[in-house]
Amino acid sequence: MTTTDNQRAWIMLLLAGVFEIGYALSVGGSKAFTLWGWSISAVVFFLLTLYALSVALKTIDVGIGYAVWAGIGAVGAAVFGSVLFGQSLALSQVFWLALIIAGVVWLKLADSEKLQARRGA
Repeated sequence: MTTTDNQRAWIMLLLAGVFEIGYALSVGGSKAFTLWGWSISAVVFFLLTLYALSVALKTIDVGIGYAVWAGIGAVGAAVFGSVLFGQSLALSQVFWLALIIAGVVWLKLADSEKLQARRGA
């Protein structure tokens, strides 16, 4: 695995996370799939997130990739849900969302160290 392959995989993983946010928000907006526009959007984002995640997981370990993908989706859905749907976020929830972000960053850094160790071996 080259550095370029690893970078592409992480870009695809970030893209999958963005699509996951779109999926989560679309499902929420669909009102249990009773609104067609939101429902179609949910299906499209679902297919996009699965594709991008599957491409990323060809290079990134599944446990790490899934954790990062889920973290991006959870934080993004919470933040954008509050903006788009007026859902409230308590200070304690913001703290825990920040902790998820920190965990995602540390997972990426740990993956970078793993790649560096492989090169040195």
